[in-house]
Amino acid sequence: MKKTALIGLYGALLLALPVVASAQALTPLRNLIVALGQIIGILIPILIALALVAFFWGLVTYIWKGAEGHKEGRNIMIAGIVSLFIMVSIWGIINLAQNALGVNPSGAVAVPQVQIPQ
Repeated sequence: MKKTALIGLYGALLLALPVVASAQALTPLRNLIVALGQIIGILIPILIALALVAFFWGLVTYIWKGAEGHKEGRNIMIAGIVSLFIMVSIWGIINLAQNALGVNPSGAVAVPQVQIPQ
């Protein structure tokens, strides 16, 4: 565990070295973060829809299988409701924090830079 963490730390330091030396801009890293944010933005509604489908699948199983399917259907419905609750709650907490802190999710972020005297 320690060896893996040490290798990760050395790797991060090596990747950050050109930025510290002002030899490279952060554009590739910024593009990667923006791309990951867009992928997550696409995945959130898909995951919520899958949790809703799981709930309804559990409901259909609960109704159609009769007495022997009640437990299985109930477990699927509970898993769907719990996953929906967790995803929507986290989404709401993030939106609440953005509004409270005045963060505009679609606005440009100013990157702090060190002024180099010339």
